[in-house]
Amino acid sequence: MTIDSIKEVLKQVPYPGFSRDIVSFGLVKDIQIEKDIVTVQISVQTTDVKVPEQIFAACHAVLDPLPEIGHAKIEIDVQDPPAQAGASGQMGKNNIPGVKNVIAVASGKGGVGKSTVSANLAVSLAKQGYKVGLCDCDLYGPSVAHMFGSDEKPMATDQNEILPIKAHGVKLMSMGFLLEENSPVIVRGPLATQYTQQFLKNVLWEDLDYLILDLPPGTGDIQLTIVQTVTLTGVVIVTTPQEVALIDARKAVAMFSKVNVPLLGLIENMAWFECDLGTRYHIFGKGGGEREAKQLKIPMLGQIPLNIPTREQADGGTPVALLNSDKDPASAAFAKAATALTEVVAHIEKNS
Repeated sequence: MTIDSIKEVLKQVPYPGFSRDIVSFGLVKDIQIEKDIVTVQISVQTTDVKVPEQIFAACHAVLDPLPEIGHAKIEIDVQDPPAQAGASGQMGKNNIPGVKNVIAVASGKGGVGKSTVSANLAVSLAKQGYKVGLCDCDLYGPSVAHMFGSDEKPMATDQNEILPIKAHGVKLMSMGFLLEENSPVIVRGPLATQYTQQFLKNVLWEDLDYLILDLPPGTGDIQLTIVQTVTLTGVVIVTTPQEVALIDARKAVAMFSKVNVPLLGLIENMAWFECDLGTRYHIFGKGGGEREAKQLKIPMLGQIPLNIPTREQADGGTPVALLNSDKDPASAAFAKAATALTEVVAHIEKNS
């Protein structure tokens, strides 16, 4: 029995709501072995009392059955997350200077159109007169640069602050602006965390009503980095109507609930396809997102139809929300979702 062997066993313990384990997250601070007594010291930043309780139980579940361990002592130091300290529970309070509201757009799985929703929500908010930024936090599959039709390279100030790219009325930052078009992104966990923190804290966003964060799919270290780096106004969950997508959406909901991030609502993407004759075809099922929103008791912000202009506009670098909403149903749906989002945020601010 060694410290390394104990660490290997503890890699079976995930951070509650996330797919990554407590060792990889760096939460295990010390392991001491004295004869057959093992003492594990863990540090957790959370305001959810259930998180340390679940970690405590899970650690005992993997350590207690080992025959070489007579007794396992799990000591957990619980601290307030740095992003929440001093926030006083008020909406709009965060550590990104000049940004009033930080909205994460998330999904439990890939392929549901989360980046398309993020881009068009940002454009719709800008069309409504808000000052908006969009940060592409998906380091491995950045798509914002292409969707906004920009190949500019970011510049920096004398204070080494990154100046965001501006396109279609939105301030932008994405790994896609830093790479050549066909260059792969090869970064390991710790470096990915550093890039994410730089995008949030070293970009000169200044004077924004809304900063939209397009998160990568899943429940991994980038998501945890974000919730511990900035205070989020809340999160919007994106799903399609089919049950497979809804299952993963629930995982995302559980993750953000664990770290006390408000759920602002759900957007059902690819809700239906409407042919030229006006018949709607529910290719991925009907009403799954609406039922899920009711079950979760969160607002249904919008249902986005599946149509050709959405794909064509994205490929052309001009999000579909730029089109006249009177002529394009997807543009109209995104405008409605953006309005619903602002109403939810205003309601929370009023009652905070």
